[in-house]
Amino acid sequence: MIAFVSGMVAALAPDAAVVEVGGVGMAVQCTPNTLSTLRLGQTARLATSLVVREDSLTLYGFADDDERQTFELLQTASGVGPRLAQAMLAVHTPDALRRAVATADEKALTAVPGIGKKGAQKLLLELKDRLGAPVGAATAASPVAAGWRDQLHAALIGLGYTTREADEAVAAVAPQAEAAEGTPRVGALLKAALQTLNRAR
Repeated sequence: MIAFVSGMVAALAPDAAVVEVGGVGMAVQCTPNTLSTLRLGQTARLATSLVVREDSLTLYGFADDDERQTFELLQTASGVGPRLAQAMLAVHTPDALRRAVATADEKALTAVPGIGKKGAQKLLLELKDRLGAPVGAATAASPVAAGWRDQLHAALIGLGYTTREADEAVAAVAPQAEAAEGTPRVGALLKAALQTLNRAR
């Protein structure tokens, strides 16, 4: 298993980064939160999980080992593959997920694209004794809900846009974020922001 990759960030995309490791570019699938911490040309270290399929080898990257471990534990639930596990971590931090499971918070799980009410109920049952107890102080809202503007702005800067362009893109998608029920999905907002920037160029 590839436990982590460390090297210069050679490229950034809305859902992935390329990290140069010993002269080889490793493509790593990441959440918008993780991508927002990366900068082109700077050295980065990502905890990773390699998902092996018959027709593909996909490397998923995370800001820390806790996020990687949560990603792997989520997949022990039936019906949860790597893409859904990553989507869950795009919406909630590992601790927010632990808190949601510990408090049987269906609404938190249904905020994740691809999870309906029945799916959330099933996940709450299956994950109850797997994720462990939350380690941080309990808060009413996920950090993603409170800080989507900062995360989106940082992700756009990381992709090479200027501060002014990032400010304008965040303002352009603000109505969409505020109209969303529950937690704004940073991944969806990033795609919408990139579309407005492409139209402006």
